[in-house]
Amino acid sequence: MLAHILTPLPSPTRFSCTAFRPLFSSLPSIPQLPPTLLPAVFRRKIPISHAIRRKPQFSPTVHLRSTVVCKVDKSFLSSVSMDSSAKDVSLSVESVTDDLRKQSLGNEKVRLTLEDLNWDHSFVREMPGDPRTDTIPRQVLHACYTKVSPSVEVDNPQLVAWSESVAELLDLYPKEFQRPDFPLIFSGASPLVGGLPYAQCYGGHQFGMWAGQLGDGRAITLGELLNSRGERWELQLKGAGKTPYSRFADGLAVLRSSIREFLCSEAMQSLGIPTTRALCLVTTGKFVTRDMFYDGNPKEEPGAIVCRVAQSFLRFGSFQLHASRGKEDLEIVRALVDYTIRRHFPHIENMSKSESLSFKTGEDGDSVVDLTSNKYAAWSVEVAERTASLVASWQGVGFTHGVLNTDNMSVLGLTIDYGPFGFLDAFDPSYTPNTTDLPGRRYCFANQPDIGLWNIAQFTSTLSAAELINDKETNYAMERYGTKFMDEYQSIMTRKLGLPKYNKQLIGKLLNNMAVDKVDYTNFFRLLSSIKADPSTSEDDLLVPLKAVLLDIGKERKEAWISWVQTYIQELAASGVPDEQRKAAMDSVNPKFILRNYLCQSAIDAAEQGDYGEVRRLLKVMERPYDEQPGMEKYARLPPAWAYRPGVCMLSCSS
Repeated sequence: MLAHILTPLPSPTRFSCTAFRPLFSSLPSIPQLPPTLLPAVFRRKIPISHAIRRKPQFSPTVHLRSTVVCKVDKSFLSSVSMDSSAKDVSLSVESVTDDLRKQSLGNEKVRLTLEDLNWDHSFVREMPGDPRTDTIPRQVLHACYTKVSPSVEVDNPQLVAWSESVAELLDLYPKEFQRPDFPLIFSGASPLVGGLPYAQCYGGHQFGMWAGQLGDGRAITLGELLNSRGERWELQLKGAGKTPYSRFADGLAVLRSSIREFLCSEAMQSLGIPTTRALCLVTTGKFVTRDMFYDGNPKEEPGAIVCRVAQSFLRFGSFQLHASRGKEDLEIVRALVDYTIRRHFPHIENMSKSESLSFKTGEDGDSVVDLTSNKYAAWSVEVAERTASLVASWQGVGFTHGVLNTDNMSVLGLTIDYGPFGFLDAFDPSYTPNTTDLPGRRYCFANQPDIGLWNIAQFTSTLSAAELINDKETNYAMERYGTKFMDEYQSIMTRKLGLPKYNKQLIGKLLNNMAVDKVDYTNFFRLLSSIKADPSTSEDDLLVPLKAVLLDIGKERKEAWISWVQTYIQELAASGVPDEQRKAAMDSVNPKFILRNYLCQSAIDAAEQGDYGEVRRLLKVMERPYDEQPGMEKYARLPPAWAYRPGVCMLSCSS
């Protein structure tokens, strides 16, 4: 990731991560990714494939030939016609939305009980479903979902924590959380009035290999609802029991992983990073057997369920699976794309050819392709850009997802499926929170931007297989990923340092220093705002603001840091921005509080003993990550020694 920005890129032959080595020469080499990525993806003008051989089972080989030059001209839109059935559906939804909006007139917040939620099950209504409703593990063909109800067993389920801000998104009355039957409903033991539960069918690449059908093996969507602002939200129970996609698993979840997902969903939202949300977390009162480290030593853990909320849980794999099944299912790909654009990208649905959005390919006499002549191409570009922006946001806060399989990539550009994740403590580009990823570190922190592109390549190959986009449009989507990531990442790092403009050399040297000395990523950037733009500061005083994070460094490393800080101060002084103004701006983008693994573990340890207070306190702290929060300083401390024991900072996928 960083090497593409901070060091020269390798020659355009085959992609590898060796470009990282000049920046982090003191670290073990970053493993190579499959040779299917464009080597200069983060350049302004990049070699692009002339043709990517498209097969749904895919590992496309990129043949480098042409250069893409972008040209964008904008004018304004007119509506695209829909068939009569789609119009009827749209009108019915619009009438419900209008009624809801009328309820919220006068600046009065709409507050509903669970029985009064406004459901609109468009996915089930408009997409093909499985004719069977049993949960026997099987291949589900020619269908996007299976209707299935939660089957988890409960014994006096308890409400652990809830998100008031998510309740507000759903127009849910806060007192609903006090209902005696609330834990029963959100454990899946009692039906939610108006819901229409189902499990989604999808496939995906796992660790670079096509895995075929995967699907919601333990997640059951309760349905879609419309709020008073006309927004569509899906409610989903994770850990609610078996589905046809559970394979040999039990469809359940444990308290440990459920606490992590609940807290991180809401922490990411507060950091300003697109994510699925979490309405509530309940225990089931039953135990679940899990082999956490896959070492043959399973144990019983408390069971739990998270109610996840998102505008859609559609992911790259939702489209891949149908494309992989041949011509018979390619129409499902088209129907699913049409549905997604209509429901979640209406601005693309309404594009017309009068809006000139075009690019030159550098081929065939500089031919120009107009994206507005193909809504599928425009959509693929937006998905690529949303993904790039998301990954840049992760890199900015030091977040590592841990399992960036294509079935864990949202087409809305959301952080989705929190399994083994982690925020950087000591800065290490090769960090991975996933024990199963340790041999190759495919999904380590430094590799995330390249994996994002690899996943986009698989996604666009699906659209190509369905003949929705051509090779030129495919190439442009991948180029836009690189350009968008470059723009977003540079902007983030510039703001984190309080600089007037991006300084490649200064940032490159900083990250190298941080990697060599294993500096705490979050605390370093938070403390950096305390440095004064005073070039006359003595060498003895230069590192004082950073002393809490520059621990146990020798004379040579101290000199390296002094040299960097001196250069940094010169840049700050040249900008002319007052220290206090710059500090306020930097503190607004450099969080003081992030969801460190050891904080999660402390909350988990207490919760497993029946004390949920720490889960709730941690939620409140993470809702205001950029504020000082006097009295909460302990949540910003460096990890204690016990945090490095197995099971705290390194986690498996078992949950």
